[in-house]
Amino acid sequence: MRLVLDSNSSLNLVRQYGNGFVQVGEQRISAPFVVTPAELTRDWSARSLETLTEAESQILIATHAEIVLLGAGERQSFASAAVRAAFRARGIALECMTLGAACRTYNVLAGEGRPVAAGLFP
Repeated sequence: MRLVLDSNSSLNLVRQYGNGFVQVGEQRISAPFVVTPAELTRDWSARSLETLTEAESQILIATHAEIVLLGAGERQSFASAAVRAAFRARGIALECMTLGAACRTYNVLAGEGRPVAAGLFP
């Protein structure tokens, strides 16, 4: 699905997503990655939302975002209880969504200037 926004071009926004890819700005990405409005980290060691570990989630915690979105697949799945507890202990809102919902929600929050990060699994 193509996402079209009139927005600040200095922000990292999802422009398109589809089967096996997400496009952030001009970069088409097919492996798990982390995005914030200011940074894009393509070398994330996480492989799936279901197997995400506390250690792998540290990159998301280090963004100092108040809201972290995890997006994967076409059916909603959840991070482990340990990962959810790690975010809760730090007062960070963690939301697990489908890939499309996470991309759209991330764009809205980033466009509003909210402190958001997304871990996306194309």
